[in-house]
Amino acid sequence: MHPESESGEKASIIDLSHVPPDQRERVWYEKYYLGSGVPQLTPRAVIVGGLIGAAMSVSNLYTTLKLGWSFGVAITACVISYALWNTVVGLGLSKSKMSILENNCMQSTASAAGYSTGGTLATAVGAMLLITGDEGRLGWIPVAVWVALVAFLGVFLAIPMKRQMINVEQLTFPSGVAAAETLRSLYAEGKEAMEKARVLIGSLVVGGIWGFVRSFVAVLTDIPIRFGVATVARPGGALNLTGAQLGMNPDLSMLMIAAGMIVGLRVSVSMMIGAVVNWLIIVPYVMGLSDWSQPGKHFIGHLEVALAEDGSPAAVKVTRWSLWFGTALMVASGLTSFSLSWRTILRALTSVGKGGGAKDAELDAIEVPTSWMIAGMVPITLGLVALCWLALGINPLLGLFSVVFSFFLALVACRATGETDTTPVGALGKITQFVFALLAPADKTVNLMTAGITAGAAGSSADLLTDLKSGYLLGANPRQQFLAQFYGVFFGVIAVVPAWYLLVPNKAALEAFNSPATSMWYAVAEALSQGIGTIPESARWALLVGGILGIVLPLLEASFPSARKYLPSSMGLGLAFVVPFPNSLSFFIGAVIAALWSRSNKTTAEKYIVPIASGVVAGESLSAATYAIGENFGLWVLLGLKSAE
Repeated sequence: MHPESESGEKASIIDLSHVPPDQRERVWYEKYYLGSGVPQLTPRAVIVGGLIGAAMSVSNLYTTLKLGWSFGVAITACVISYALWNTVVGLGLSKSKMSILENNCMQSTASAAGYSTGGTLATAVGAMLLITGDEGRLGWIPVAVWVALVAFLGVFLAIPMKRQMINVEQLTFPSGVAAAETLRSLYAEGKEAMEKARVLIGSLVVGGIWGFVRSFVAVLTDIPIRFGVATVARPGGALNLTGAQLGMNPDLSMLMIAAGMIVGLRVSVSMMIGAVVNWLIIVPYVMGLSDWSQPGKHFIGHLEVALAEDGSPAAVKVTRWSLWFGTALMVASGLTSFSLSWRTILRALTSVGKGGGAKDAELDAIEVPTSWMIAGMVPITLGLVALCWLALGINPLLGLFSVVFSFFLALVACRATGETDTTPVGALGKITQFVFALLAPADKTVNLMTAGITAGAAGSSADLLTDLKSGYLLGANPRQQFLAQFYGVFFGVIAVVPAWYLLVPNKAALEAFNSPATSMWYAVAEALSQGIGTIPESARWALLVGGILGIVLPLLEASFPSARKYLPSSMGLGLAFVVPFPNSLSFFIGAVIAALWSRSNKTTAEKYIVPIASGVVAGESLSAATYAIGENFGLWVLLGLKSAE
């Protein structure tokens, strides 16, 4: 007999650690696999998942441009789908609810569409736009092909890893477990599950409305700080700078406050400390140095400024300088943490070629065969190599190497995600940039786009294995789930590529986002290709200090794990020097709200913080993206909602 719940669903807890590894797949098949008795890969699951994922891909593109962060799609998608389809049934538009495996399949489609398709746009492709300008910008056809092939590469690279990491080794993949348990609770139709669903949908609506309101009402975008906040010692006399000149105006964005609620107090406090130190201590000192000279730009000290008509500084471009410190800190930290996980890396590489045990016809019939991987990898590889050569002028051998390199980095990314729920995409991308800086020195196109392939594919593989873990826990058919992921890529590409060109019609629009993710990729490519002599001397010291700090902090965490909570977060501290000051402030406010809520009522905080924050992030980012697209086309002026300037 199979263990079942009262609703007829098989038990969700799967612990096969006591079973010999070569027998685990057979035990799972006999005790937990739901077989063909439950609908899974249905047209409605794929279509609903694809549409939700398409919307989430635009949302994640916007948050990556704005915050340098992309958020997981799976849990939000399955809750939205559950609530949406129940509404459809309630209105009499459908006779039956989705089964739990249909919803899981929908979640897989949504993840492939929402998370796996836009990663290289705001990073590698965006950094390329900053380097080449509008004249050298890639057209939408090569970009669409690029995004699709990188996403498909991630999907197919996950095939050989699934059986070893999930079936045999039983790696945790915590987010996959959370998504499976979320679906279980929803289908148990408990009061708490329904409340969470309603809260998430409600916060999504509120976030969406607020996003439109603050876009149209300028006073809600930022609150100008007219009083002086910093004094710069200059040879001709002290220069007093206001918060407005330094870009410290608070930004009433619920999206960033909600993001702070999600990332937590340690990261957000680190961001706030870093921002205060940067804007109020380092910036006045650097502006007091001898003016740096660069054609076409104006510097006060070593900081670039935009001048008003009377010659006074209208805006100090703080992050143009401080991103060197922040980028060095985050890259060094990521690579140090990565190297400290050498056991994980070794296990990933030594697991290559291991199978799931003895041949089993029944298992082979539901798992994705290796022949599918070969059939997919051949055209994907040829397509990427040809695209790199014809559209970007990258030597075919270098293009081929980037695809092969992607396999090994995807192995590491998937294992790191399975063991720690953290995907080191940034570190993996920088590893590729460093490698190709040796193979093709001074070629920024090669440096960026090859790293875009490896980082994008590795991140996609890890995210999709997380979804396959959910399916494994729910007894899903992995072959059907793989097909759902495959179909999801098409929905994501169709949505995110037009959104990219609508949100970022030119280089100026991208610069207006002040995107931390784009800036980091751009900075690394510039430094590796042109040498650090092209940046101000103080920025070179910032690179050195940031790099040292990025090495020291992870080493301290590893050496004194009990003191970790008292140490600043490397990611939070580094990000504070890359993003605008209001972002750090909003993250801090959100984290404090979540912490106070947890302290006053831990039960309701654990129940509602994540659904509320996730809904707000999705809602405001979608409405803000819609507004930005309409603004670029003059739609709001045409509709009379905004006056022409």
